[in-house]
Amino acid sequence: MTEIWTQAALWLALALVATLLSIWLRVATALSEIVVGTIAQLVIGAAIGSSLLAGDATWIKFLSGAGAILLTFLAGAELDPVVLRKQWKSTFAIGLISFGAPFLGCAALAYWALGWSAQASWLAGIAMSTTSVAVVYAVMLEFGLNATSYGKGVLAACFITDLATVVALGLIFAPFTYKTLVFVGAGTAAFFILPWLTPRFFRRFGNRPSELEAKFLMTCLFAFAALATWADSEAVLPAYLLGMVLAGTVGKDHALIRRLRTLTFGLLTPFYFIRAGSLVSIPALVAAPLAFVVLLAGKMVAKVAGVYPVAAASGSPRQEAMYTTLLMSTGLTFGTISALFGLSRGIVDQAQYSALVAAVIGSAVVPTLIANAFFLPRHLMRREPPAEPAPEAVTTSRRTT
Repeated sequence: MTEIWTQAALWLALALVATLLSIWLRVATALSEIVVGTIAQLVIGAAIGSSLLAGDATWIKFLSGAGAILLTFLAGAELDPVVLRKQWKSTFAIGLISFGAPFLGCAALAYWALGWSAQASWLAGIAMSTTSVAVVYAVMLEFGLNATSYGKGVLAACFITDLATVVALGLIFAPFTYKTLVFVGAGTAAFFILPWLTPRFFRRFGNRPSELEAKFLMTCLFAFAALATWADSEAVLPAYLLGMVLAGTVGKDHALIRRLRTLTFGLLTPFYFIRAGSLVSIPALVAAPLAFVVLLAGKMVAKVAGVYPVAAASGSPRQEAMYTTLLMSTGLTFGTISALFGLSRGIVDQAQYSALVAAVIGSAVVPTLIANAFFLPRHLMRREPPAEPAPEAVTTSRRTT
């Protein structure tokens, strides 16, 4: 156990350094954690050995995956059905063009410019078409935009893009089997049952120091993650859908959301973002940078060419339209998942995989830095954080419920 505790201390120390850097540089914590992870695997690997960072250790993979699942769930729980009904046309238009433009553009670049095989090119198109709900939600939460109708609309568009990515990956590479039908059937049943069951279960047994609500939600999330991976789908997809259907229950319980955020951002997501950064091989990129540059540039150009006109046509001011476009240009979770899917099935080789992962992670950093530096819609940001309830009020509320 000594080795595990040492590794845990190292990873959380890196998370602390990343947080301090984000405060000093005034960038989103998620981005600083990715950069710190990239530098750490290079420096620590050269000085001590890559075994100390141990990004492929089972327990680190679990904490990283749990962070992605809970973060995606929280993003779904932030969605407002009223806002979605008002913005559904622009949301679907932005989400679909955000998928389609880089999917076709990057697949063409990989095939004709890089000389990849047809299957590897289609996989590159899928990996580069994604938008990172995790990064977008983390950035919006940091600036308070998640509570605005603008932020909720962007998060919904992110979901449409990633849903199209998962469908494309399944149609092109993953055969539909009886497992897919079981997963869809169980998910459909849960999406009708949970909105009815959850509030009643919480009223009957919740509001106790044992945090029954958090345990119930994590049980559901991890169970559906297991079912999704068994069906050759992605663990974070049902997490987002569960967040959406429970937005009216969980999303309105601000105390519960605050506690889940503490668990997610305090412990889990640092493992997710730092591990994502550690997957980038800087020596490999220096040795063969062309694929990385072509794919990253191709994604950003395709996203800007596709998303910005649609966002502007939907009535968004120029600054908001460009901020939306750049956030939709991010990628992380589904992009790295798609790349790993291709590597494990022999669709891409190790060099192609490294270029894809590096481009995906680069797309999580570069567009977000540009967006926050030049196009941040400050007029939509909260002027001050909401006041915390007094300790006496919290105690009384729990005692009298």
